[in-house]
Amino acid sequence: MTDDTERHFGPQPIADLMQQLQLKGHDLVEASTEQLTHKMVARALKGRRLTSNSKGIVQRAMNQATGNVYKQVQLFNY
Repeated sequence: MTDDTERHFGPQPIADLMQQLQLKGHDLVEASTEQLTHKMVARALKGRRLTSNSKGIVQRAMNQATGNVYKQVQLFNY
């Protein structure tokens, strides 16, 4: 069970931010110029552990979708 708790971090700040901006996961996938999948976005929102590379892809997609510049610490709490 310790492995399970180490991979789940609960809802992330990116989920609240996307809700405030009325964005869906599909919006990030469409905005991304990299290989971002719906599964990666879903995992990011739920708080499943992502690699630093995957977090960077999600971050860049969020920046492209919104036109704002967000840092990883603003989107993820781990």
